[in-house]
Amino acid sequence: MKDFHTLEDFNFKDKTVLLRVDINCPLDKTTLTIINDSRIRSVIPTVRELMGKRAKVVILAHQSRKGKWDFIPMEQHSKRLSRHLNHPVGYVNDVIGDTAKESIRSLRSGEVLLLDNVRGLDCETAKLNMEGHAASELVTELLPLIDYYVCDAFGAAHRSQCSLVGFPPKVPSASGRLMTKEISALKAIFDGPKRPSVFVLGGAKFGDVPKMIDHVLGSNVADTVILTGLAGNAFLYARGVDIGDASLEFLKEEMTDDNISAAKEMLTKYGQRILLPTDVAVERDGKRTNVLTGDLPVKEAALDIGDDSIDKFKKVLSSSGTSFMSGPAGLYEKDGFGIGTKELMSAMAENKGRSVIGGGHTIGAADAFELTDRFSYVSTAGGALETFLLGKELPAVEALRCSFKKF
Repeated sequence: MKDFHTLEDFNFKDKTVLLRVDINCPLDKTTLTIINDSRIRSVIPTVRELMGKRAKVVILAHQSRKGKWDFIPMEQHSKRLSRHLNHPVGYVNDVIGDTAKESIRSLRSGEVLLLDNVRGLDCETAKLNMEGHAASELVTELLPLIDYYVCDAFGAAHRSQCSLVGFPPKVPSASGRLMTKEISALKAIFDGPKRPSVFVLGGAKFGDVPKMIDHVLGSNVADTVILTGLAGNAFLYARGVDIGDASLEFLKEEMTDDNISAAKEMLTKYGQRILLPTDVAVERDGKRTNVLTGDLPVKEAALDIGDDSIDKFKKVLSSSGTSFMSGPAGLYEKDGFGIGTKELMSAMAENKGRSVIGGGHTIGAADAFELTDRFSYVSTAGGALETFLLGKELPAVEALRCSFKKF
């Protein structure tokens, strides 16, 4: 049964809809121009549907956060939205002031307006619960001007911020098409995976991996977890393998006693359900060279999983009913060290089971290898996906559930 409203539940004709999206884009550091607008493209179906239903669409979004180099106004984003919609999108350099309010009041049915960077408001990132955010300046100023709220910002759904959780307790609210699709795809992975279910956890972060493993294996969401990237190296170290100073250097920030102890606990608790690399690839004399874990340490850093590990992991993935990857298997951007990531992704894509990848670096790798379109689903989320992996609730989804009960 549904526990939050979706777009078909309301009549939006001639109504003002506040649409929260996540179109936070990577920028060129020199020119501050958008270099990848995939997040903008991902919300186009929701915007277009609301336009088609003759709603007056007011878009609220963020770009980075105060104090960071890529914290900029949203004018570029409005132009990209216009291009992909093939329809003009208005823009005002304001969020809750008179200019924004007048622009909202002036909207006609089927028109779209993008407000400025919502993170320019201090109330957006205040440390408050849902009720506190619902009483914030952003909500009290805009609430009288809107009839509905729609959240399509799954990429930011793990954050309890004003524009994400403040409106649903106050106004009828719905999930946008991207949000609905993301939740449905991840629920299929987490609530009813086809067996065997294999999770590949890699990337450059290690600290939360033991908790992720405990959640997905402890709840039997996954039958097997394959560890690659820095997570694989860290767990090798926790198992007692001397991976060498060069590899340890990459892990130094997260290589705390607590994290190592947690990794050891997972290895003891789940045993053979956790698969670690049997060899790694290093750069030696300018070439990719395989080194068995039994022959470690070496002076070079492990930059990828080795060929033997690739073959072993591919066999596991090829026979899976469900496969999920978060994080590349190595330094895929470096020539010769994307082989592990590409081969594992190819095994997932060629399998007839359900295959899902997620997270910015994972999608970047899939794009680089031209494999993105071959998976069952590609999740746009990063932090929200990690929250799912940790078994935690998503505040923005909880807010939609609250609205569902109330309205």
